Amino acid sequence: MDPYILVIALLVCVATGLIVYALMPRGSDEKGAIKRRLAGRRGVDEEAEIRQQARKSATDGLVRKATPMLSKLVMPTSDEEQTHLRGKLASAGYRQAQAQTLFLASKTIGAIALAVVCLVGGLAGGLQWPMLLGLAALGAGAGMMLPNLWLSLAISGRQQKIREGLPDALDLLVVSVESGLALDAALKRVGDEMAPVHPEMSEELRISTMEAQMGLPRGEALNNMARRAGVDELRSLVSVITQAEKFGTRVAKALRNQAEALRTKRRQAAEERAQKTAVKLMIPLVLFIFPAMFVVLGGPAVINVLKAMKENPTLTG
Repeated sequence: MDPYILVIALLVCVATGLIVYALMPRGSDEKGAIKRRLAGRRGVDEEAEIRQQARKSATDGLVRKATPMLSKLVMPTSDEEQTHLRGKLASAGYRQAQAQTLFLASKTIGAIALAVVCLVGGLAGGLQWPMLLGLAALGAGAGMMLPNLWLSLAISGRQQKIREGLPDALDLLVVSVESGLALDAALKRVGDEMAPVHPEMSEELRISTMEAQMGLPRGEALNNMARRAGVDELRSLVSVITQAEKFGTRVAKALRNQAEALRTKRRQAAEERAQKTAVKLMIPLVLFIFPAMFVVLGGPAVINVLKAMKENPTLTG
């Protein structure tokens, strides 16, 4: 293998890593500037802060210029696909204006980075060019799919957090409505109170409250919340509230019934997981515990039998 090709490939990897590192956002500079302001430091610290702000603005400008070009390579062609992607990013908790552009740019960067890594690995392994190009294409495809996998995991994790925070939010909502608060005021109060414990649930409630305050009908705002979260329990809660308002029944009673049903569902889910535990334990028992027990219990007997057969050859006959 030509050493010059290996050196060039390594330099390309280093350059790609430096570009990715330069595009990464810096949060420590801003925190350090705030700490310096609070501490009252001036003089040299102000000059350092100015230089840091200049570097940050240059980095931000590079990101703003680079991400649109990188995202155009994998930009969805239809408006429906773009809307679907924005919805998935919103479900994962990323609602910034540049979230879609950064996500698509990360797919391009991941594809290029993994393709370069596969090329370097193939050159180091001495592969021929057809196999090398195929490996690079495989790496590029994997790099394109990794952001999708990360987005799916982020959506699942956020949905689980919302599902865990929903019972507490529902209990607080029942208490607030039964104490005399209106439903809108109760939703706002619960959203504020849940922020330290369950920030994901609090964020959804706050967004729904803001939409209602901006003139959107309450039912539509709640439906938007359920669609963003993608949690079945939240959809059921929104449906109960909508039906209670539509038919004129007491919202507090409907919320209490929903809270009891949710507790029952959680208890049944816990019992189901407990019943599955015995089945799931069979795999480690068969693979790890039983062989060790057989060795400990049957090992001495097998050693004694082999020793007796060796001392008395007639036993083998």
